[in-house]
Amino acid sequence: MESTHDQHKKLRLFSDGNTGMVFLLNESNLSINHSQHLPHSFLYGQISHFQDLAFSEQASFIIVVFQPDGLYRLLGIPAIELKDQIISSQEIFGSLANNLYDSLFNITYTTEKINALNTFFYELSLKRQSPGQTLLPKVLQHIDQHKGLVTIEQLVNYTGYTERHIERTFAQQVGMSPKKYVNIIQLHSFLKLLRNKPTEANLTGISYESGYFDQSHLIRMFKKYTGITPSQYLNSTNRLAVNFMEFKDGPNQMSGLYNLV
Repeated sequence: MESTHDQHKKLRLFSDGNTGMVFLLNESNLSINHSQHLPHSFLYGQISHFQDLAFSEQASFIIVVFQPDGLYRLLGIPAIELKDQIISSQEIFGSLANNLYDSLFNITYTTEKINALNTFFYELSLKRQSPGQTLLPKVLQHIDQHKGLVTIEQLVNYTGYTERHIERTFAQQVGMSPKKYVNIIQLHSFLKLLRNKPTEANLTGISYESGYFDQSHLIRMFKKYTGITPSQYLNSTNRLAVNFMEFKDGPNQMSGLYNLV
């Protein structure tokens, strides 16, 4: 993602159930709420509440998004320990992180940057001992297939495991409770319907289709995770990714890949 002009930008990131790694590829400073300045390369764990990011100069950065249990599989660190944490990549990967950052900084073409990232994570995965097969991949797939409309009791029946075991697995490997995870998947199911809605479709119909009791229920849950209403999301933001948006405050928009998956 890139900003083509030197001007203040306010960005908002909210949870999509995944974790990630960020590379800021120039000399601008990225901060949370204009106070906590972030490293030029860092990992972030699961997000409990939306975060406002800001920079005041021209910026160029890459965000790598992991699967819900990706950091646990890659690092072997309990995901709950990384919840709401921002950690310098150097602290986790040492000199390897510095070498990767330098490569990304000096590479010109996007495809070559992607190749460098693929090589880094592939080689890293070969060095890590796999935690082995767990119940989680099938559970995550089951939740996605049902668009988040799954109760804990249904997960118990589906897996044959106890509620306590499922809770513990999610805490260790995902970094949040299964209840919160299904709520986030339901929200993003709504967002997918929203961005693909026919012109004549209304918000109430889409909210029912997404499993919300009524429109007020939808708005309440939407504001809980994003801080704004669905109408504000559509009309007052430029969506850089499905859970990452730029508030419209001028004619110069950032470039971004809007996730249509």
